[in-house]
Amino acid sequence: MSGKGGTGKTTVAAALALALAAGGRKVLLVEVEGRQGIAQAFDLPPLPYEERKIAVAPGGGDVYALAVDPEEAMLEYLDMFYGIRRMGKALTRMGVVDFATTIAPGLRDVLVTGKTSEAVRRRDKSGRRVYDAIVMDAPPTGRIARFLNVTQEVAGLARVGPIKNHADLVRGVLTSPETAVHFVTLLEEMPVQETLDGIDELRTTGLPVGGVFVNMVRPAGLPGSVLEAAARGRFDSAELALGLKTAGLTDATADTTAVAEALAREVTEHALRTELEKRERVALEEAGVPRYDLPLLPDGADLAGLYELADALRAQAVAGTAWHERCGVNFDRVRG
Repeated sequence: MSGKGGTGKTTVAAALALALAAGGRKVLLVEVEGRQGIAQAFDLPPLPYEERKIAVAPGGGDVYALAVDPEEAMLEYLDMFYGIRRMGKALTRMGVVDFATTIAPGLRDVLVTGKTSEAVRRRDKSGRRVYDAIVMDAPPTGRIARFLNVTQEVAGLARVGPIKNHADLVRGVLTSPETAVHFVTLLEEMPVQETLDGIDELRTTGLPVGGVFVNMVRPAGLPGSVLEAAARGRFDSAELALGLKTAGLTDATADTTAVAEALAREVTEHALRTELEKRERVALEEAGVPRYDLPLLPDGADLAGLYELADALRAQAVAGTAWHERCGVNFDRVRG
């Protein structure tokens, strides 16, 4: 899940994890930027570098979370491939790990995506996958293609050996039919344009594009004829003032005309905003990918709000055609 900053990317990723887990499934929600956004979304203390259960989805499913720490991932990597975890800790104290990931930022991306890919491939003793789905709260749109295109990033680091093999394994997971890169946007010019640019960049690099989640969708609130008239400057405040008087909505001390004019300005602003949102929807249609609307939460994106958004996604899963499959998960399949 990617998106321009401020679009609610982490919130939507958390809601998607809840929606995918509903009905008894097990989902892992992964954070890779070190912001502890998942902990904040679920009103939890900062998460350690370990998978732990953080929520119960509707119908009894479980959501686990993992906040990937690049330094810990590096130590785990050194131990897995070279058996030198103790030396890795010494290197950490010397600042060598930070130095390595600074001069080779692609290595950092390999480490954090590699940890997620390992969770995708992991199976229990019976041979079934441990998780039914994994949702990654990924970097913003401007960095997503480079972040996921790990093979190219490490080309200058190693052409053979464990690092190259590890990167190729990660690339195999990211480009598989089971993976989808979704975008979160608002119906505003800059977020929509970044989303369209991100989709084009992913297609150019051969990474799988999923859908677009339109966040914070406001209800129309007024009839279309009223909004159309207001957007074209033909909304009559005098008629509104008369309506206020007739309905008894103003008292004797109120300046009915002033109240009507203030309301008319708000209606006009709302109408212009609605027109803008219509234009941005048309722009998103040109991308040719599925779109899913998420409502604006009047009380903010608290824990209850996450479940409300998850319900909205589930409702679209029922109403839409194979929504769940386009999200990379078949809700009806037997786990594993």
